[in-house]
Amino acid sequence: MMNGMDLKNLMFYIGEYTKKVGRVAARPVLLTYFVMIDSKTPVSDKLALATAIAYVVLPIDLISAKRFPIIGWLDEVMSLSVAYSKVQSYVTREMECKADELLDKWLPEYTNYEMVE
Repeated sequence: MMNGMDLKNLMFYIGEYTKKVGRVAARPVLLTYFVMIDSKTPVSDKLALATAIAYVVLPIDLISAKRFPIIGWLDEVMSLSVAYSKVQSYVTREMECKADELLDKWLPEYTNYEMVE
């Protein structure tokens, strides 16, 4: 189990990642983070989600992309699609609001501004 300090460090790294890749790429990462720390998400689904993410990140492949260039990427695509569907089924409106607030904080140039006349 992660303690508060580890979560703070993780949030720092997510913020740095966000500044490099932008809002569209970072939003799913934030939503995944909120789903993983939510107590309502079943442990079995957290484990499946963590396994799918680890498979994409770690250098282990069931089908080598070097041997089979197109087919070799399909296992990563399938892993990401499973992870995405797991995340989507547990995302709440509150999680979306928290993610948007953090993105607005980290990327203020993307926030909506009102026209003042």
